Amino acid sequence: MSTAILTGQPVPGSSIEGDLRSLGFDVRVASDAADTETLLAQVPADQRVAVVDARFVGHPHALRLGLTDPRFELAAIPGAVTAQPAGRQALTRAMARESSAVGGTTGGGAPARAKSSVGDVDSLADRIVTALDTEQAGVHHPELGSLVAVVPADPQARNEARQAVADVDDEAVRLKSAVKSRDGFFTTHFISPYSRYIARWCARRGLTPNQVTTASLLTALIAAGSAATGTRAGFIAAGVLLIASFVLDCVDGQIARYSLQYSTLGAWLDATFDRAKEYAYYAGLALGAARGGDDVWALALGAMVLQTCRHVVDFSFNEANHDATANTSPTAALSDKLDSVGWTVWVRRMIVLPIGERWAMIAILTAATTPRITFYALLIGCAFAATYTTAGRVLRSLTRKAQRTDRAAQALADLTDSGALAQVFARVLPGRLPAPAPLLAAIGAVCLVLAAWLDGPGWSVVVCAAVYVLLSADAVSHPLKGALDWLIPPIFRAAEYGTVLILAAESDVNGALPAAFGLVAAVAYHHYDTVYRIRGNAGASPAWLVRAIGGHEGRTLLVTVLAAALTASQFTVALTALAVAVALVVLVESIRFWVSSGAPAVHDEGEPA
Repeated sequence: MSTAILTGQPVPGSSIEGDLRSLGFDVRVASDAADTETLLAQVPADQRVAVVDARFVGHPHALRLGLTDPRFELAAIPGAVTAQPAGRQALTRAMARESSAVGGTTGGGAPARAKSSVGDVDSLADRIVTALDTEQAGVHHPELGSLVAVVPADPQARNEARQAVADVDDEAVRLKSAVKSRDGFFTTHFISPYSRYIARWCARRGLTPNQVTTASLLTALIAAGSAATGTRAGFIAAGVLLIASFVLDCVDGQIARYSLQYSTLGAWLDATFDRAKEYAYYAGLALGAARGGDDVWALALGAMVLQTCRHVVDFSFNEANHDATANTSPTAALSDKLDSVGWTVWVRRMIVLPIGERWAMIAILTAATTPRITFYALLIGCAFAATYTTAGRVLRSLTRKAQRTDRAAQALADLTDSGALAQVFARVLPGRLPAPAPLLAAIGAVCLVLAAWLDGPGWSVVVCAAVYVLLSADAVSHPLKGALDWLIPPIFRAAEYGTVLILAAESDVNGALPAAFGLVAAVAYHHYDTVYRIRGNAGASPAWLVRAIGGHEGRTLLVTVLAAALTASQFTVALTALAVAVALVVLVESIRFWVSSGAPAVHDEGEPA
């Protein structure tokens, strides 16, 4: 149970106490600042607490946004401030200063008054917020938009505020805000207009975002199973179920925003299940095609490789420029200008093939055509999207004068997923080669992939893999603050995944490509998990985990050695065993971390995946 302390002169007919109780607060009343401090001290340290002015007038959803969002330790709206257990110490300090104020001044001599949005009101809650902001305690101030949240100065202002509350439909604003502010064309115009109502229906019946996320996963797995039947009826059912899974995928986030049910576990489930659903569906299509005599496992694996590498480009670029200084460029200015024209915004969002457009295309093509055509369209679309986004990011990077920070460099180093071999060689190499780090990584990757493609499984590829290890070690020994250093992680992903794909295809034995699909899926999960940890400010994957699964260079070298030393059938068994081992290690550690780590509760509001 959370506790709200009402301060100030009570107002007859006010609904504030009932509104707070409806939000789950146990309401207590304080007569003055000293009484408020006493009541604050009595609230258990593991509970949320809020200080609210008894004269507050506003929408219930404004209170919900200001006082119940689990993502922020401290939050405030006019006339109200709240603290979760992690923010209690800062709130207690600010409250103590206000309580000890003498003669209308704080201990520092500053006026102990704060202006509300209506009139000049002496509000204890607002004074506390001013003190917290002064000490830079990190108070979150939610955007209220048309919602009202004020402490009126007199009866006339109170009546005007109440009329302003009546003029705005609180529930309509809440329902609209449940939809992600930035989304793709298909999601915005074909899913969100009705999915928000499904989200409200679910929320009112006690369904949680995690339950809907799980339902979305199960629906996608059933869709994959339907596709795996290889029948036209199965393909049609798969397409319909995939769209249904995507609707549920939108609903889970809308429930979270509608009812502010954000959680650490929910953020992890929402992020990882999207990838699991999509790649399981690729596998289902490949199995279905095989039942009809068409082997498209190489296309399925190619689609997964391309999609994952494309995401890594986005992640690396964003992390490299997350807190860079002077982070502007003519290319970025042109992009902002294009975004000011309505139709160009939607065109640019569609051509990058976000998850809504991508899943809609896959679903329609599955139902109407064949798996091979579906994968061809997917590969062409993703290749174009990847080229467009990567070229734009390169142009931005080359025209920027940004100074990258140590945090950005560390994030890129973590995203490289360099293991023990790279770390050892980076220390023992006599000196860095006179070439930019991205160029070194690209040379090693291109040589390795070309050798695998031209020579197939053999010891010459092992030699190229050894060169790749050395060049990648040299690349990551650089400071990683260069303009294009963010390209290094996607180059490493393309080299590792591409090598596995080519060697499995060249082995020309049944089961090799499905085994390679499983291995790349397990490794890709690890790479996505690393990204989500960094984005959640929870740190990268632990060093022991990266060493245990070999790092990108160790796994790549091992696969080339296995391909050269074993027969094709033995290589397939080895790939399968490696896939199972990597999957077990990374899944167990990932589940342990996200369930028990206490990482920040976040929810993705950025670019559509």
